[in-house]
Amino acid sequence: MRVLVTGASGFLGSHVAEQLAQKGYGVVALVRRSSSTKFLATLRGVELVYGAVEDAESVRRAVLDAGVTAIVHSAGLVKARDEAEFFRINVGGTRNLLDAAKAAGPMTLRRFVFVSSLAAVGPSLDGRPVAADARPSPVTRYGRSKLEAERLVLAEKDALPVVVLRPPMIYGPRDQESFAFFQSVARRFLPMLGDGRNTLSVIYASDAAAACVRALESDAPSGRAYFIDDGRVYVWRDMLADVEAALGARAFVRVGVPFPLVRGAALASEGLSRLTGKPVMLTRDKLNELAAAHWVCDSSEARKELGWAPEVSWPEGTRRAVAWYREHGWL
Repeated sequence: MRVLVTGASGFLGSHVAEQLAQKGYGVVALVRRSSSTKFLATLRGVELVYGAVEDAESVRRAVLDAGVTAIVHSAGLVKARDEAEFFRINVGGTRNLLDAAKAAGPMTLRRFVFVSSLAAVGPSLDGRPVAADARPSPVTRYGRSKLEAERLVLAEKDALPVVVLRPPMIYGPRDQESFAFFQSVARRFLPMLGDGRNTLSVIYASDAAAACVRALESDAPSGRAYFIDDGRVYVWRDMLADVEAALGARAFVRVGVPFPLVRGAALASEGLSRLTGKPVMLTRDKLNELAAAHWVCDSSEARKELGWAPEVSWPEGTRRAVAWYREHGWL
């Protein structure tokens, strides 16, 4: 199998490329010329194709000229300057991949795996894990863009063998977004809204990548969408305690941050974005996500139908992540 991986120079995509290379599959990595490919260069059998998902011509080259037989579409924006930018990349890029895949034909393409997000469905209202068939109700621009991209993918289920994966927060080596939590605790500050009793599902990077690989290899019916997580529901303040334990450092500041203060920080962050022209993570739109008490899901269907099982729980994952951050000079 020869697999096109979008986002291969990024966080999850690099783990997918790594696991595919370790299994002996050919990997075609669609990367921007401005992206660092230092890690990909350490992997055997990885071919680079320069381009971007929003560039339809480069996508067609990556799919048709490189002779791929499967696609893992993990590229996407998690922060953007506005909703239009989210949709241009996350939706428009997915449409370009689907068009190229259809041009290749279902006899050529074994599987199209789209990495979506729990954000496409939205938070749990009652604290119980969101079911795979729950009615989507995204609360952010990012979530709405991923939901629309999902709909494009699932609409092609009769023309292409498609599978959608919906991870919650992914963390682990090479991730700069979740690293902010570790860095904050290392600086002796616990980033906690309210009393920290909000609940989350999470998944370690290598487990999320393994789910992508299993989705490629399995005979799951086309058009299925699966949540993937590590199988446990965590309370945020307990998760931060696990980070403290992994770092061997107890935070000095442990008071919950009032929501109005966070809103003020979001306004300031948006102002900085306008001045620099660069997207930021903390926005008033992002507060819709932070305000939700429960971001939890159930991966039992993925375990059953994909033959996949996560191996790393949050306490163990934090230890592994901290070890990697320290080894690579991040902490």
